[in-house]
Amino acid sequence: MEIKMIYGYARCSTDETRQQIDRQVRELIDLGATKETIYLEYESGTKVDRVELGKLLKVVKEGDTIVTTEVSRITRSTKQLCEIIELAQVKHLKLVIGAFVVDCSKGELDPMTEGMLKMMGVFAEMERNMISQRVKSGMANAKAKGKQIGRPTTTSDDVPHIFLKHYPKYKTKEINVSEFARLCNMSRTTIYKYIKLVENKQG
Repeated sequence: MEIKMIYGYARCSTDETRQQIDRQVRELIDLGATKETIYLEYESGTKVDRVELGKLLKVVKEGDTIVTTEVSRITRSTKQLCEIIELAQVKHLKLVIGAFVVDCSKGELDPMTEGMLKMMGVFAEMERNMISQRVKSGMANAKAKGKQIGRPTTTSDDVPHIFLKHYPKYKTKEINVSEFARLCNMSRTTIYKYIKLVENKQG
């Protein structure tokens, strides 16, 4: 008899903390998944072609279960949620979203459960749109007040002392870029950026 698997899906946006996804993993284990069957994703919920979600949806077989902590983790798109519900019905899957169980093991989904799930999806998408609108409004307001948006520009005054200490050796060809990067404990990309800043100032 084929063993029915319980797969977990945890997602955080790239700007969220590691603790956030660790908390989800603990909750997914409580829901029956294991560390080996949990798929971790560091992407926005608005992104449709998420790699780990795609892998999960391909690997699940008839009778398996997908668990996630809340609907906004698996998607913030109502359209994609409908596609996942359809897949669950075709593959006879069970979806467990926190305490909410969506059982499609018989290939059908009762209208009340389907309606509730889609309502959750609508609210997740609406929340995402409201957050996006607030961010855009805040950025526009800050720009109007003359505040800098995004990361501050690095100037030659920001070049660290350790770089300046070893820079003469690089200029006299005592060391190459790789050795320079190792001495400064920096990436080659960062070294090149600082070289450009220093040489532009000198030029």
